[in-house]
Amino acid sequence: MKMAVRAVLLSLIAFALVGCGTPPEEAKSSPSPSKPAPTAEALLALDRQANEAFLKGDAKFFEGALSDKFAMYDHGQRVDKAGVVKMVAANKCDVKDWKLEDPQMAKIDADTYVLSYKGTFAGSCAGPDGKAVRVPSAIRGATVWVRSGEKWLAAFHGENQLVDPKNPPPGKAGSKKENVKKSAAAAGISKPADADTDAMMAVETSLWEAWMAKDRKRIEELTAPQLVFQNIFGTYFASRAEAVTDWTGPHCNVTKVSVTDGSGALLSPTVGLLTRTGTAEGTCGGQKISAVPIYGASIFVKQGGAWRLAFSLNQL
Repeated sequence: MKMAVRAVLLSLIAFALVGCGTPPEEAKSSPSPSKPAPTAEALLALDRQANEAFLKGDAKFFEGALSDKFAMYDHGQRVDKAGVVKMVAANKCDVKDWKLEDPQMAKIDADTYVLSYKGTFAGSCAGPDGKAVRVPSAIRGATVWVRSGEKWLAAFHGENQLVDPKNPPPGKAGSKKENVKKSAAAAGISKPADADTDAMMAVETSLWEAWMAKDRKRIEELTAPQLVFQNIFGTYFASRAEAVTDWTGPHCNVTKVSVTDGSGALLSPTVGLLTRTGTAEGTCGGQKISAVPIYGASIFVKQGGAWRLAFSLNQL
């Protein structure tokens, strides 16, 4: 899967809310109790296949391995399935050694799972200008897998370079408001155009506001019991209790948040994928933050007629 992850602005903010073949059908709309759950190793094997195909520039693999509703972020731009296939076809990498390990699997529902893992790489890939760029290492990647018949298809993938939040590399000073505007425009992200996307965006925005207020009760009301979360430092929180404790901790004191550029898709009638751009202003780790763009994706589940957050990953 995609490996090009920018390691920039990591000192600015700790919050981060938020098999190959012919193209198969999308994930079934209702759970299949008779079908066995995947294992973490089985899903990791799929991510390994995708990583190998990426390094080889094997675009055909991704035509059969991605959901038609697939979305991800690449350098602040939202990329769909067609975009990934085109990107991989032009890919040129020279990576002598790589490893994916430490899989952490989380169940969203019977037909939707998240796999988070650690990746290390030794080599380079060609950048937009054709020059070799060292592949970031180590990283923590996460893929959302959805069941489609007897296969598993990727619906989202994201990565964060592993960084110690207490000792991040130097960041760039100054406001990034202009970067937010440019990135959103370049990505061609559509505005919410349906009731489900509007509803997921409303929950996402409320969560950011609850994070700003350190409102544990409100966060728990808006999240599913199975919530898992991966932040911009590559830290994976394997339970709702861990994530809520992190979000309501003393590290950040935020005075203003915004969530924009929402684009949603239903993976099933009760599971939704939302990509969005967030910003926050205030202080984190004693450093001032000012409208830093945070690109992310969230998986929501419909419980009791309401959308609740079940997984979130953000990237700078």
